[in-house]
Amino acid sequence: MIGLFLNAMVLALTAIVRQKTRSALTVLGILIGVTAVVTVTALAEGASSKVGGEIAGFASNGLFINPQAVQQSGAKSKATGRLTENDAKAIAREAVSVSNVAPFLSAPVQMVNGDRNAATLAVGTTLSYFPIRKYKVVKGEPWTESDELVKTKVCVIGATVAEKLFGSGDPVGRVVRIGRSPYRVIGVLEARGTSAFGDDQDDRILMPIGSYRARIFRTSPGRVDMLLASATSEETTDRAKAQVEQILRQRHHIGEGADPDFTVNTQREFQKATEGIAQVLSALLLGVAGVSLLVGGIGVMNIMLVSVAERTREIGIRMSIGARETDILVQFLVEAVVLSLIGGGLGILAGAFAVFGLGHALGWDIAPGSKSIGIAVATSAFIGIGFGFFPARRAARLDPIEALRTE
Repeated sequence: MIGLFLNAMVLALTAIVRQKTRSALTVLGILIGVTAVVTVTALAEGASSKVGGEIAGFASNGLFINPQAVQQSGAKSKATGRLTENDAKAIAREAVSVSNVAPFLSAPVQMVNGDRNAATLAVGTTLSYFPIRKYKVVKGEPWTESDELVKTKVCVIGATVAEKLFGSGDPVGRVVRIGRSPYRVIGVLEARGTSAFGDDQDDRILMPIGSYRARIFRTSPGRVDMLLASATSEETTDRAKAQVEQILRQRHHIGEGADPDFTVNTQREFQKATEGIAQVLSALLLGVAGVSLLVGGIGVMNIMLVSVAERTREIGIRMSIGARETDILVQFLVEAVVLSLIGGGLGILAGAFAVFGLGHALGWDIAPGSKSIGIAVATSAFIGIGFGFFPARRAARLDPIEALRTE
């Protein structure tokens, strides 16, 4: 058996070298398809990892609690649900699976420092917001609990705001104007970059929520735009969500089965949704790459049929001197597989260069994985066997007498 395959390999390589141009074009079809498979698979894995990492870094086991409109008599109510700072305190006090809760208010503002100004997002919140959102103060310090109580005019600014207003200077201790109110900058946040949701996490300022409500944007007493919370661990996220829902239903007097005037979404739900989208896109792109491979496989079948037609007399001579149907079948099947594997190998190399190039351009740390390489090799072999079998069987079933008569 080993001798049969070695002999078939020699004959296959001889035939490939003899028809260089034809073989090169056949290999090119497989190369393009395999390159597409390697590139798409690696990029899909890289994108999923990238987005998943960004979502994981957005918050610490986060829960996002938002008010929503409630239905009354089958129609949407014009008034949305109400969330308050007291709701946040109740959750922090009663939900054992929740480690931190922070109220959240935000509005666009214009900050002024001398002849410089910057449009940014002002966020009113509490100290609990920092561990929930994983924000770190790299210069200066955050405000204190007493600052929250007396509504001190202090703020912590993001790296983008610091660059716009102060350039390379140190902003800590400087006074900026927001609207008509002077605010003292007491800290600068660590740079975070763009989030998975597309917003610049460094283009914002944070301040005590009481100070925000008194000077930036007045609201009803205690009312907030949303509440942010963090579960004690990733494993307790679902339990924390259930506890938050139960507490808010009790506080808002919402009975079982009635629509709540709030929604609670978790960071894990965002991750699952993102992974699902990535898998669908990956499947679609792999389908496109599969079409390229199908075209390459048809090319292999076509070239092998032409090869059988051109070498009919050679096949007849081999059969007349003792070659069996199996010998002829293996000869042409091996030739088809060799062509496919050469295309697959070159496609893997081309795909690797493409992946590294795209990774460098996008700033992603990605490389062709064992999964994409394994898929490429297996696909190449399958194409060689699947599309090469019919021409090989046709060659093996030729009548030796008729074959010898062929000029």
